[in-house]
Amino acid sequence: MIKPIINKIKSWWQQSLVLENEYIRLLLVYRLTKPTEDHWLPSMIFDIEEKSTGKIVGRCDIRFGMNPYMRYMGNIGYTIYPPYRGHHYAAMASKLLLELAKESMDEVIITCNPDNIASIRTIERLGGELLGIEDVPSGHELHQQGEGVKCIYSIRLKKRGRYD
Repeated sequence: MIKPIINKIKSWWQQSLVLENEYIRLLLVYRLTKPTEDHWLPSMIFDIEEKSTGKIVGRCDIRFGMNPYMRYMGNIGYTIYPPYRGHHYAAMASKLLLELAKESMDEVIITCNPDNIASIRTIERLGGELLGIEDVPSGHELHQQGEGVKCIYSIRLKKRGRYD
């Protein structure tokens, strides 16, 4: 299942990728094209730049594909640095990543800790549907980092057509 996704995104690995809206720009920091461990997926990591100031306000990433291990980490992740929280940067960055995901995926999984109210609101703002609150398996790296429970949300993606 990952092979077709890799084929669809191969051209992105070779290009300079610009994702932006009126307020932020995502600056590509790192690409993982060939994961060395079976449970890792092809991914991209971006700095989130506030366009008006040029300041880096956070970081986000997208992982292409899905497997049981990544279910607890999700396809999209983000962190906004404390001085810049409360401006919806995570939602804006995630919307840009969702547009990128539409090229090769039908669904995106986003997870958060149950006590992270800001992230829950962000995911709901994006249209995330709560699939459940699940215990992270004890052998998973998230569990070992003290994250034993995750809220798991799904966002169904509408593929871009010729007339969109």
